[in-house]
Parts: sequence; C-alpha cells; structure tokens
Amino acid sequence: MRDHLDDFVLVSEAALRDATRLMIAKTRNLVEPAGAAPLAAVLADPGRFKGRNVALICSGGNISPAQLAALIA
Repeated sequence: MRDHLDDFVLVSEAALRDATRLMIAKTRNLVEPAGAAPLAAVLADPGRFKGRNVALICSGGNISPAQLAALIA
C-alpha cells in the first residue's frame, strides 16, 4: 500500500464520533465510526480539500444498538 499511497490523515476518536453523528443526521446513513473516517478527515482540515473535487467512501455499518445509543447520548 505504501507504494501507492500519496498521503494519509489521522483523526481523533472524537472526530470519528462527530463525523458519524453528522452522517446519521444529514444523510440518514448509518455508519460505524471507522466508516465515517473519510468525512472526519475532510472536516478536520477543510482547507486541504478546498477547490478540489472530492469523493468520500463512507462504509461499514457494524455498529451495535448499544454503541449507537452511546454515540447519540
């Protein structure tokens, strides 16, 4: 992978949770926090992506009812 990777972005657990909540609220798509990582990366540094066409692949719905309840609380 490193041979094909230009860069990567690290995001905090809090940023993952915030992005997950935003995905649920705005798109009505249920994703687990790891699945919202692309959105969290853009939200963490929007200037990095300004003026560019960006596609985010947000996937992964492996979230339990307990995890979802804790996320929303």
